[in-house]
Amino acid sequence: MATDNRINFWRRNAKVPGSVQPVYGAQHPPLDPRLRRTYHKDTKPKFNNPKSKKACSFHEFARSTNDAWDIDDDEEDEDFLRTQMSTPSISSRLHSTSTQQQQNEADETKSQMPDRLAPPKTEVQTLHGDGGFEETNYEHVNGRVVKSHSEAHLNSSSVRATLQKQQSLPVRPIIPLVARISDQNASGAPPMTVREKSRLDKFKQLLASPNTDLEELRKHSWSGIPREVRPITWRLLSGYLPANKERREQVLKRKRDEYFAFIEQYYHSRTDEHYKDTYRQIHIDIPRTNPLIPLFQQPVVQEVFERILFIWAIRHPASGYVQGINDLVTPFFVVFLSEFVTEDVENFRFAALPLDTQRNIEADSFWCMSKLLDGIQDNYTFAQPGIQNKVKALEELVSRIDEDIHNHFKKYEVEYLQFAFRWMNNLLMRELPLRCTIRLWDTYQAESEGFSHFHLYVCAAFLIEWRKEILSMIDFQGLLMLLQNLPTIHWGNEEVGLLLAEAYRLKYMFADAPSHYKR
Repeated sequence: MATDNRINFWRRNAKVPGSVQPVYGAQHPPLDPRLRRTYHKDTKPKFNNPKSKKACSFHEFARSTNDAWDIDDDEEDEDFLRTQMSTPSISSRLHSTSTQQQQNEADETKSQMPDRLAPPKTEVQTLHGDGGFEETNYEHVNGRVVKSHSEAHLNSSSVRATLQKQQSLPVRPIIPLVARISDQNASGAPPMTVREKSRLDKFKQLLASPNTDLEELRKHSWSGIPREVRPITWRLLSGYLPANKERREQVLKRKRDEYFAFIEQYYHSRTDEHYKDTYRQIHIDIPRTNPLIPLFQQPVVQEVFERILFIWAIRHPASGYVQGINDLVTPFFVVFLSEFVTEDVENFRFAALPLDTQRNIEADSFWCMSKLLDGIQDNYTFAQPGIQNKVKALEELVSRIDEDIHNHFKKYEVEYLQFAFRWMNNLLMRELPLRCTIRLWDTYQAESEGFSHFHLYVCAAFLIEWRKEILSMIDFQGLLMLLQNLPTIHWGNEEVGLLLAEAYRLKYMFADAPSHYKR
């Protein structure tokens, strides 16, 4: 009976073999529905209600709720639009005295606090007959409502001209922490230290040699690649570029021309009967890729992704396109774009680049993604046997390294496939911010089988990282929601470095010892 329930759960609405529903992990809030969501009165869920009956098994949970991985598309659109439309009022920016400037600095300091710690504030604007605005702020302090006034009468023509100028300027979207691509440490440390400067010089020395020593390059890349040399290093480690420096330009030109020859030959067939379903699925999934980052919502960028994924799908008929592959393009695209953008990649307008540069970024992203998928293609063939085997291996590994977690899952009928499928299908991209994924892939590129073999130990280390939180959950629903919304929003290079170190330790202990700690 339990087996039938699991089969029905995973086959629900699966139009594409092995496809997964859109899910909302580290890159796709809400991370905590109690803090991030607004519910209607009649649909508001009850949290931590001891009187309510909890779903103590997978079967009960499946009958009482919809797919926990899926959030209605309309709600997703509303959340995204609400984020984009939430901009500060213009009149609140017009302060003329030093006292008000000091207040602004205090407000900025307060805004850096977590949302759940900052006191709520309500702003009310009143339009006067003379064309001025009076802004009234209501601040909640220690449970009391305190009223404060900030009047900005816009009577003079000069102030009105300033306001009109501000209104005519484009509003830069506010990028939440989860969507920032900066590879700065989570602690806020400067991105370039003396040690990192020395490492950068070493990378430049290796890359400048006539024949790059790839083994030495992998050795230095394992602990992270400097941003300045990451694009060329990724091209070399992925096998896209040769180690011989003199041949690189020739190979780049040939491979880029070959990619756009594929575009001319195959892309027009996207409307054919045989391929229209594949293209339609790609067209649906692209806007869901990193929805919080404005860069990936630009039509030009989405067209680039559509071409890359469609050409890859028709050139690999054994697997075709499977949901989740769309995520694997983004790290390559961002890294190759960073060659031409020094900062604020999230808001960069891709169409501002020269057309030849756009084409080169697109072609390089295609070939490097293809090299990655060549090593894990069995993850995306029919029935996705690669993922099934990796999830089984993860279950066996966890049972040996942390029996308490393993027994806890068995007690509350949590199957590893219910949370680890996504970890393998998307290479933890839904669990980690994009900046962490890029750092993680530095090491994967340096490992001989990073994406296929070492990833298993990273997933095991990632699971054990949340040991305390997992053991504190005493019902099926709580466990599943935790595992699908792990709080990694503040993670940076430091946390990823510790995760990789633990994964390396597990690999060293268990990879060549199949009976080690076996019970």
